Amino acid sequence: MKILPFQIPKPEHDALIYQENKELVFYDKFHQHREIQVSYILKGEGTLIVGDTINYYKKGDILAIGSNLPHVFKSDSSLNTQSEMLSLFFSNDAFGTSFFELEELRELKSFFKKVDYGFKVTPKSKKLENHFFQLNESSKLQRFISLLEILKILSKSKTQPLSSFIYDKKYTDTEGKRMRDVMDFTMQNYQQQISLDDVAQVSAMTKNAFCKYFKKRTNKSYFKFLNELRVENACKLLFSEEGFSVAEVAEKSGFNNISNFNRQFKAIKHFNPSEFRKITF
Repeated sequence: MKILPFQIPKPEHDALIYQENKELVFYDKFHQHREIQVSYILKGEGTLIVGDTINYYKKGDILAIGSNLPHVFKSDSSLNTQSEMLSLFFSNDAFGTSFFELEELRELKSFFKKVDYGFKVTPKSKKLENHFFQLNESSKLQRFISLLEILKILSKSKTQPLSSFIYDKKYTDTEGKRMRDVMDFTMQNYQQQISLDDVAQVSAMTKNAFCKYFKKRTNKSYFKFLNELRVENACKLLFSEEGFSVAEVAEKSGFNNISNFNRQFKAIKHFNPSEFRKITF
């Protein structure tokens, strides 16, 4: 299995793949695959990076990720609970090169337009949940029928994009490994101070080359991405039952002083942390 890109394991003649992931943490390497992924989070929560954007996933979320859209699920292992995800994988040409162009499937076009950037269904849908629950006991034909029903519902559902930028070239194995290493390093160390020298060394590039490389593939600078990751973690901590103070949240999220934390938080969320906590609650 290649790290990025990699192949979704499937029987030779299967066009539609059903997969159940039951682990302490999901596969946590930044990766892409040619198959479109539609998933239901049965258990667990954590960070989801899709393309250039940091998101959070939790129990009950229904997510769709487009073909070759780089992503990584980073489960919150501190919860010490099993993560479970039910997924369907298929490609645009899985059932024939023109299958999804049929007039009878015209109403699914909205799904394929939205999925290029990935999306999350908002609000939750009981109908979609029921379809996912039935997949395990379904025959291959029934799963195919369920897929069409799921796509029909997703086409009409209210959704929230998971990414705002698409790098329109497929990653080579070398590029994939480099981006995986950078993302792994960032996810593991964002609570610490990270210098440009540090991340350039991880990428095995000069500082200038790395900055251009990362910006081209994510449409943002590395440190903008890092600050967004830190702010998203801060949002999670603001909700924590631990009752952390704003100063504690700043420190635990990798900010070295409270004024910089407030400034970065407001730039990204348009409220300062205290206001955000009150408004959200």
